[in-house]
Amino acid sequence: MSIDDTLEGLGSDDGRAVVAAIEKSSSGPALAAACTGTFMLAEAGALDGGRATTSWWLGGSFRNRYPDVNLDLDAMVVLDERATTAGAAFAHIDLALTLLRTVSAQVAETVAKLLVIDPRVAQSSYIALDHIKHNDELVLAFEDHARAHLGEPVDIATVARAIGTSRRTLERRVAVALGLSPVALVQRLRVERAAHLLRTTDQSSEQIASQVGYANASTLRTLMRRLG
Repeated sequence: MSIDDTLEGLGSDDGRAVVAAIEKSSSGPALAAACTGTFMLAEAGALDGGRATTSWWLGGSFRNRYPDVNLDLDAMVVLDERATTAGAAFAHIDLALTLLRTVSAQVAETVAKLLVIDPRVAQSSYIALDHIKHNDELVLAFEDHARAHLGEPVDIATVARAIGTSRRTLERRVAVALGLSPVALVQRLRVERAAHLLRTTDQSSEQIASQVGYANASTLRTLMRRLG
């Protein structure tokens, strides 16, 4: 579901009814939601002042709309005293296991084995930058600059000046648009380029590492395992 569909749902009669019901129950039974359902909890104020997650591609819009929520896009599931939230679509499975684990860790483990569900503590490794839509021209300029200089050492302050802004502004705008720091964005772009070269060329890992800004293949492999 796109952000436009999500916001349309929030404004519909059914959406407003759900939000109203959450507002009434926010101090009662435990609340939980996954994917776009987290917007319902946030809209009702049930996540204010707490930590939560949502689908990675909705992160920028979520932060803009609900600045009082501490959004953690890296986590697959966030268990907070206010509510339990989960990330992208199929994270509802992780959400269900988390809720079950609060009752019985043994039962949760048994269910996970029976359903052949592997542990997935983070959704950051599933983020596909090309599918995160935003129209922040400053962030796009940073992405273009980074892609053009992947083989060079990166200094965020220097790059910020090169595209006509400050480091602080760049960090804030990248975080809002992508839910990442500028350094993390550069790392992902380097990994994307390296993965493409590994698939489409006969170059060695050492050769590719030097093209994406790393002194040796070991460093690149470590980063690819962490982000891949």
